Amino acid sequence: MTGDVPAPLSHRVPDLGALELLLAVARHGSLGQAARDVGVSQPAASSRIRSMERQLGVALLDRSPRGSRLTDAGALVTDWARRVVEAAEAFDAGAQALRDRRDSRLRVAASMTIAEYLLPGWLIALRAERPDTAVSLLAGNSAAVAARLLTGEADLGFVEGLTVPEGLDGTVIAHDRLVVVVAPAHPWARRRTPLTPQELAATPLVLREHGSGTRQVLDAALAVHGGLAQPLLELSSTTAVKGAAESGAGPCVLSELALGEELSARRLVKVPIAGVRLRRQLRAVWPSGHRPTGPARDLLSLTGRDARPTY
Repeated sequence: MTGDVPAPLSHRVPDLGALELLLAVARHGSLGQAARDVGVSQPAASSRIRSMERQLGVALLDRSPRGSRLTDAGALVTDWARRVVEAAEAFDAGAQALRDRRDSRLRVAASMTIAEYLLPGWLIALRAERPDTAVSLLAGNSAAVAARLLTGEADLGFVEGLTVPEGLDGTVIAHDRLVVVVAPAHPWARRRTPLTPQELAATPLVLREHGSGTRQVLDAALAVHGGLAQPLLELSSTTAVKGAAESGAGPCVLSELALGEELSARRLVKVPIAGVRLRRQLRAVWPSGHRPTGPARDLLSLTGRDARPTY
């Protein structure tokens, strides 16, 4: 096919503001009153009408000391404008309904430490800002959080692993460190020297399961020291790991965030360790290319950190 390519529609059709101004002139029969109705000055309204006339190539108003009257072409354009503005209002109402439906719920997936020790405070603050938003929380390990985001089961996630899971974008919201703890009766509770990485790696531990952020960090930290020994127990929650360690089953390695009460009451004792880095980053995550919006964006802002993406 040959021929001229049509100009984009936006270049040939007046914007909504100009059409609303024309409708106001039709209602009031006065350019000055129409200008006040739409919240602009009379000179600005007059300039806008002239610009629309040039754009359309027809005169829209007959101006006189008694007011402004629509020309025949202006009456026809006004009729078309009314239908365009009504369609735009319907479009806006539909978009608002979509936003309201989005904002009525928030599905959060979080790894165990964040779900238990950080999220409750953030969700209380979100409730104060968005009392009408229903929030559901799915707690699991970091791998499960990533899976829920990728399948659309969650709107925002929080993980504790070494990196942003594949298919997600994220931002660091906090830092944490893992500590070694034992029951007070364990021999390590009376050590005068720090553990070495080799000692920790060679000792059967009570551990979180594979896929948890805690396990990922520990595995990576001890890989160069011979790797973890066969675990005494592998458990799927921080609470279960703490309970097993308190009962004397053996040492465990957990987030310092999760151990405040147990350490304060001396139900568990922290064992110093030297020569290994057990710090980690806590991240908010979301599907790649889809920045959090609505309640998810608000919850992210409540974590108190600048939400700059990491990849």
